Amino acid sequence: MIAAFLLLSFIALMLLGLPIAVSLALSAVVSIVIANWDAQWFGLLAVPQNFYSSVAKYPLLALPMFVLVGSIFDRSGVAQRMVTFAIACVGRGPGMLPTVAILVAMVLGGISGSGPANAAAVGGVMIAAMSRAGYPAPFSATVVGAAAATDILIPPSIAFVIYSVLMPGASVPALFAAGMVPGILAGLALIVPAIWLSRSKNLGQAERELPRPPFWASLRAASWGLAAPFLILGGMRLGWFTPTEAAVAAVVYGLFVGLVVHRSISWRDLYSIFREAAEISAVITIILASAGIFSYAINTLGVADPLASWVKAAGLGSLGTLALVLLALLIISMFIDGVSIFLIFVPLLYPIAMAFQWDLVWLGVLLTLVVAKAQFTPPMAVNLMVSCRMAGVSIESTVPWVLWFIVSFLLVILAVFFFPELALWLPRYLGY
Repeated sequence: MIAAFLLLSFIALMLLGLPIAVSLALSAVVSIVIANWDAQWFGLLAVPQNFYSSVAKYPLLALPMFVLVGSIFDRSGVAQRMVTFAIACVGRGPGMLPTVAILVAMVLGGISGSGPANAAAVGGVMIAAMSRAGYPAPFSATVVGAAAATDILIPPSIAFVIYSVLMPGASVPALFAAGMVPGILAGLALIVPAIWLSRSKNLGQAERELPRPPFWASLRAASWGLAAPFLILGGMRLGWFTPTEAAVAAVVYGLFVGLVVHRSISWRDLYSIFREAAEISAVITIILASAGIFSYAINTLGVADPLASWVKAAGLGSLGTLALVLLALLIISMFIDGVSIFLIFVPLLYPIAMAFQWDLVWLGVLLTLVVAKAQFTPPMAVNLMVSCRMAGVSIESTVPWVLWFIVSFLLVILAVFFFPELALWLPRYLGY
């Protein structure tokens, strides 16, 4: 009865329009009070304890740093230089600018780890360029929004950091390595409809007439930005620093590139950059803390274990159950943001994963793929919201275009689902 009240009260509060953090905490606190009615003050002591313990975790130190890295590289002019270099590599012609947008988003994914920040950085450069080449604004916004979704798959990834905290047994280095191949596959899958739509719909015809930048000059200009993913990921692999220390190193490197090398950031800009990163980090941290109370309520009020027993007794088998879970999350994620998906459902999925002995790293990659797809799937499409705002179009206008990209992305999810080694061979090879 208490378990049902916990879940139903949370859904009711969400439907009433309360913020996700408030809904998580309030439903959990009321449920704890009811369950411990005879000693409610004693039971309530668990609330501040879990609120604190949920965020007092070493891996979470990387979170504000990676958020800050995204803000720094967004302002440093790195995206523009990478775009110029990518154009020099792939050339001109219908479909090439969308390809450039996707490739640059994938490289930036190895720096920041935030989809909306990636969409803002790439969109600020590519949407205007694609407009000059003759691509319709809704198509340009769709390409940028979908391309930015690769950001949370290609390490470093804020989503993987949060998942590792919520799911015992899934380490950050293993998740980072596991996300590399699926992230690259996702990017390549998005390039296919981008080129096909451009050529079948005669988009971007003016691109043929635009000049192609010189290769070596553009490589020299983009070299500092291209080196950042190698610094972050290579440093972790060589043992120079942990993922948390890698985030700090990336911040120092980004500040050096912006302030000294490119001089695109002034000392006066630092206040707004740090404030923006602090606000985003604070929001995520508060949600994490509230989710800690909710997770405690789930575990102590007997929600997760009976659910796991019921699911296992349904007779769907391991793959059938996981397929059903992913299908449900694909639908739910269209209406709830990615971080909230992790915070709400990972505590519920943990006992189910243990019952069926799912690989927790593989499961993390699958869930992150689902969240990435949701970032450009209307109506709750955070990346698409950013790119549409920059392009000056409505999300509704992108629907005819975005459906093709969704189908391509779903094929990648199916590939990782049926072939787990796509995610697991690299962490195994690296010894994680």
